[in-house]
Amino acid sequence: VLAEAALRDDGDDESDSFSPRNELVESQPTMRPRYEGMYHCKFCSYSSRHLCHVTQHERTHTGEKPFRCSVCEIAFSQICHLQIHMRIHTGEKPYQCRTCEKEFSQRDNWSRHERTHSEERPYKCEACGKTFKRSQHLSRHERNVHE
Repeated sequence: VLAEAALRDDGDDESDSFSPRNELVESQPTMRPRYEGMYHCKFCSYSSRHLCHVTQHERTHTGEKPFRCSVCEIAFSQICHLQIHMRIHTGEKPYQCRTCEKEFSQRDNWSRHERTHSEERPYKCEACGKTFKRSQHLSRHERNVHE
């Protein structure tokens, strides 16, 4: 009988404001005030529809690093950074160059390496138009030639 009563809809949507999601938002002190479905940083104007994004962002203000490597004790603000770091200890290299088969533990390093085999030069000097494969090379050029 209780189960049937719980399932019955009395048609009054406004009085039925309880839902597990609403209860979570109202009951947990770590939740940020919601404004039109947005969560807001306690320290600046950053906002997001996802609480996890705001939580990660707030760590840039607080310096909190809750994810610690069990091997070397280095700490990270985001779990994904710890997962990438762990490849140092495991030797995992999931990215492989399609040209020379060299392996990389990080996607950015793999992507940068792949450009060494191509003619792609995505970094362009605004002053003279010269192009470069790496952003560091463009920065060095601008410093040495245009300053």
